[in-house]
Amino acid sequence: MLKSEVAPMFRLQAWKNWQGRRSPAAPPLPPFYDQFRDPKRVGSVAYTPAVIDNILQQLAASGFDVRSFSIDPGAWAAYRRDAEYSERYPDYYSFNIHEKTLEHFIAAALLGLQPNDVYIDIASEGSPVPEIYERLFGCKTYRQDLAYPPGLQGDTIGGDAAAMPIPEGFASKLGLHCSFEHFEGDADIRFVRDVHRILRPGGSLCIVPLYLYDTYAIQTDPQVSGPAELEFDADSVLFLDPTWQNRHGRFYDAEHLARRVRAQLQGETITIYRVENAKAVHPSCYVEFAAVIEKPNEP
Repeated sequence: MLKSEVAPMFRLQAWKNWQGRRSPAAPPLPPFYDQFRDPKRVGSVAYTPAVIDNILQQLAASGFDVRSFSIDPGAWAAYRRDAEYSERYPDYYSFNIHEKTLEHFIAAALLGLQPNDVYIDIASEGSPVPEIYERLFGCKTYRQDLAYPPGLQGDTIGGDAAAMPIPEGFASKLGLHCSFEHFEGDADIRFVRDVHRILRPGGSLCIVPLYLYDTYAIQTDPQVSGPAELEFDADSVLFLDPTWQNRHGRFYDAEHLARRVRAQLQGETITIYRVENAKAVHPSCYVEFAAVIEKPNEP
């Protein structure tokens, strides 16, 4: 499961109707299947204990700093209560509120938000996070998204997250909640490169969830990306999920995380956090990994 909007249900019904017309012996190939290049698989990327073990082994072999992050369910419950999601934002991800509030809680904890921070919520769309963080932690917050009017206008930053029209050292903290995986093409590479310019010395960026897999993979709903003729990274395995309702979700293996993210850093460090007990918050929670990129203090 990844970030998604509530898409029209006719897509799912059309998929079911189409499958119902097929012979029971025929493989369940989704619409637009032949349009996508190989290698490809039908279905979504799935975590198993073996896959998690493979990911951790690959990260260690690639020299990543991997640390355990254990959630205190009581602290999460206090955060959710104080943030007043139900009272102030009753329509926000009502179908997935436990996972979303957990992502927000993890990012706030890993960033260590303080009143003197300037925080940008990247790919914020309609998220309540900027208002919540400002209210709970006293920091100055901004929201960025492609959907906003271009440029810096008040507390909104419109346009490409990899080319934000803001001065050097504008922010001390950046957060991405279930959004980095949607950066298509080289947008992830360009964004990480620009983090050096955006962050103040001592500043940090949190990505949660960080979607990892033991094979470099991109998940897509062929009914969304097929008509758009979207191109995908040539060295990725495509997972075609006709019920997902999103066009692009990147899952890094250790090799591509090193190449596309770590290699773009300019003196910053990256730490991977293994979230050990997300389901202690609620069975619907699925976050497995998070990442923090930190810019060192000036000498």
